[in-house]
Amino acid sequence: MTDDFKVSMLASGSTGNVTYIETPQHKILVDAGLSGKKIDELMQSIGKSLKDVDKLFITHEHTDHLKGVGVLARKYGMDLYANEKTWDAIDGKVGKIDIAQKHIFDRDSTQLFGDLDVESYAVSHDAADPQFYAFHHDNKTFAMLTDTGYVNDHIASVLTNADSILMEANHDVEMLRYGSYAWSLKQRILGDEGHLSNEDGAENLSKMIGRNTKKIYLGHLSQENNQIPLAHLTVEQILQDHDFAVDHDFNLLDTSPDWATPLSKI
Repeated sequence: MTDDFKVSMLASGSTGNVTYIETPQHKILVDAGLSGKKIDELMQSIGKSLKDVDKLFITHEHTDHLKGVGVLARKYGMDLYANEKTWDAIDGKVGKIDIAQKHIFDRDSTQLFGDLDVESYAVSHDAADPQFYAFHHDNKTFAMLTDTGYVNDHIASVLTNADSILMEANHDVEMLRYGSYAWSLKQRILGDEGHLSNEDGAENLSKMIGRNTKKIYLGHLSQENNQIPLAHLTVEQILQDHDFAVDHDFNLLDTSPDWATPLSKI
C-alpha cells in the first residue's frame, strides 16, 4: 500500500546529509554525511533503528554526504551502492569495508529491489561522478536533487510530477556574493558544477510540479549563505508568481542538518 512508502530527511544542509526511506520490504538510507552517533540519534527521533536499514545509496564522495558511511557499514553490515568512479574516489576515506557489501550502481540506470525501483541520474557537481536517485514504489515517486549547478532535460524529466521532491535551495545569491567566502569558493558555488540557489531551485520546481506533486522539501541550505525562512519565502514567492497555490495544492517543507523531518508517507 502507498501508505507504507515513507520518507524523512534526517539531515539536509551544507554540514551533513542523510535521507531515510522505507517500503514494506526495505529500509534504506541515501548518504551518511554525519557521524554514526548523530545519525543514530536522528533515526531514533523518528522512531526507527539503524539495525533495520538494509541498503545505503551514496551520491558522491564529499564529506557532507560520506562522513558516517564506513562506521555504519562496519557496525550494521548494510549493502552499499555507488557508481564505479565514486567508489574509486571513496577509497581510503571511509576505512575498510567488506567487499561483499560494495555494489556498483551505474549512473542513468535503474535497479529493482523487490517492491522498490531505484533510478539514478547524473548531476553537475565537482565530484568524480555524482548522481542522485528517484525511488519508485506502488506508482508513487520520491525524487532527490541537490549538489548540482544546473538541471538538464533528463533530470527534469525524472523529477517532473513526482509525488515528493527534495530540491536544492543552497544559497541566497546576495548573501553569497557579499559573504566571507573566498572569491574562488564563491565562483565554485555559483558555477555549473556548484549548487542551485533559492531562485534556481524555485524556477526549476515551477517546471516540474505536476498533479501528483504533494510535498516539496527544500534541502542542502548553506549555513553561511542562506537562512531557512529566507529560502522558504523566496521559493514560495516565485512559485506563487508562476500561479501555484503553495500549501494548498502541495506542501512546501523545510529541512535542517540538525533535526529530522517527520516520517511521512509519499
